[in-house]
Amino acid sequence: MKTSVNLCGIEFKNPIITASGTFGFGREYNEFYDVGKLGGISTKGLTLLPREGNDGTRIAETPSGILNCVGLQNPGVEVFIERELPFMKGLGTVIIANAAGSSLSDYERICERLGQTDVDMIELNISCPNVKCGGMSYGVLPKSVEEVTAAAKKHCAKPLIVKLTPNVADIADNARAAEQGGADAVSLINTITGMAVDIYRRKPVLGNITGGLSGPCVKPIALRMVRQVYKAVKIPVIGLGGITSARDALEFMLCGATAVQIGTANISDPMAAEKVVNDLTKEMEKCRITDINAIIGALEEG
Repeated sequence: MKTSVNLCGIEFKNPIITASGTFGFGREYNEFYDVGKLGGISTKGLTLLPREGNDGTRIAETPSGILNCVGLQNPGVEVFIERELPFMKGLGTVIIANAAGSSLSDYERICERLGQTDVDMIELNISCPNVKCGGMSYGVLPKSVEEVTAAAKKHCAKPLIVKLTPNVADIADNARAAEQGGADAVSLINTITGMAVDIYRRKPVLGNITGGLSGPCVKPIALRMVRQVYKAVKIPVIGLGGITSARDALEFMLCGATAVQIGTANISDPMAAEKVVNDLTKEMEKCRITDINAIIGALEEG
């Protein structure tokens, strides 16, 4: 059976990628299994300078998911290039560097720096505060999506993925804006804004009050949005949001995803991504699929 997929000219041995923020740089998980089995790894979100992240409680469990407000804790792009990237390149899988910023200049500079390295692709995290727009994320309005994508693309020597937030009026409009700005692919969905409350303290659970909701609870929303975006753009789509099994992965691919990312499942089960990879051919056999590429976008409607 053929499980390999081609994304923006990059060959993936299978469509299973671990999502940014849930897999670090692969070191810890590689102690559980050979992460070289994966199609790819999207790194922890990287910024130009190191970040300590937010104060207070940063993770809260919810029914069928988690809320997080980690705050992009990371060692900074230079430490990543010096210490983590050499290790990751030895894993034998595709390396996607997730890049974040708070201004156009940040995105331009980090994409230019990462473009000089051996990473295979860059994933633009545009759900970070935009200090020039009253705290609004770059990913909220189509105009700003196109603007930041175009700015990053001019300085990016690698295939550029734009990661889309679901906290918008119409995610298809934002996907089209990313495509217009020069994105080579889009990934979705990022987390959904939510909150948790402690009735005994009469306070929010999270130190940041609100956080990003992820896990199986968001899967139906993610599937709907992936399908909408697949119909709206010509560039490849990477699907994520609540994937815990090979069956989930195939559902996203039927809706139009060329590849998928596994996030929260890695936190509840360190072996989750490997299990999805191992079960993929079994599910393909049940569905009489010999080439996984044949099901991309093949959902029959009506």
